[in-house]
Amino acid sequence: MADKKRALITGVTGQDGSYLAELLLGKGYDVFGVVRRLSAPNVWRIQHLLDRITLLQADLLDQLSMIRAVERAQPHEFYNLAAMSFVPASWDQPMLTGEFNAQGVTRALEAVRSVNPKIRFYQASSSEMYGRVREVPQTELTPFYPRSPYGVSKVFGHYITVNYRESYDLFACSGILFNHESPRRGIEFVTRKVTDGVARIKLGKADRLMLGNRDAKRDWGFSGDYVQAMWMMLQQDQPDDYVIATGETHSVQELVEVAFAHAGLDWSKHVGVDQRYIRPAEVDLLIGDPAKAKRALGWEPSVDFKGLVHMMVDADLARIKAGQLIA
Repeated sequence: MADKKRALITGVTGQDGSYLAELLLGKGYDVFGVVRRLSAPNVWRIQHLLDRITLLQADLLDQLSMIRAVERAQPHEFYNLAAMSFVPASWDQPMLTGEFNAQGVTRALEAVRSVNPKIRFYQASSSEMYGRVREVPQTELTPFYPRSPYGVSKVFGHYITVNYRESYDLFACSGILFNHESPRRGIEFVTRKVTDGVARIKLGKADRLMLGNRDAKRDWGFSGDYVQAMWMMLQQDQPDDYVIATGETHSVQELVEVAFAHAGLDWSKHVGVDQRYIRPAEVDLLIGDPAKAKRALGWEPSVDFKGLVHMMVDADLARIKAGQLIA
């Protein structure tokens, strides 16, 4: 019997990392996850997996620790999902955002190149790289025009991955993932902020939900679908980059209406605007064209927008009813 496949995931404690770990375990992989040393561990998303995965302490800011993690795991596949991922925070910490999202990718690629160049590498690129969009919908060939330190750092991470692929013949892919959400999304992100707010209002724990720009439009999909695409990219004969999206766009206002209606509430009685949540440079419209991923990978999203919002509202209602007020 052939050796089991091994995968190393940075960002394993995040939304995508937890779904990817589940997917790979289901396919029979040995899964290793990179975690940073923190005074308080943040493992709630993978709590149910801790007896089945191996956690390794390393940090994208520290080259030697990344090399040691790769040496320890000896992975066939390396998924670099770790990042400073909350866009508004990137204005408060632009230097640190660049260290993680730009130079951190270089350190991960260098670790692969120095330990075993045959490791297949996945880089989590982002639709925020498109920023002030040059065309609608956005494809793999649409020029980037990022509008935040986060977006700028992700462009570096994307192109350094392309550069290492072409310079060192690495099997390195970038997935340009549009917004993807789930009940495991961080509470600071607008989708989860809305569904958590709806649940709190429905259950009498709150009365108001304050938001920023409700006219912003995004292409929202389900994280569980998107990690499937990551895995598919690393199973191909040749490395390439792919847009992963639903091809539909919805406004934050639509998100609000669907979420409140699902809970039987009138959104207009509860939602207000807080100027603190307005970005210095807004990204108004993101909508991806997943045609290449559908054609080359056979990938299709399975959860639509309404299904996603309903899933998240239901999960937050259940969580708060169970007395878990903090997610």
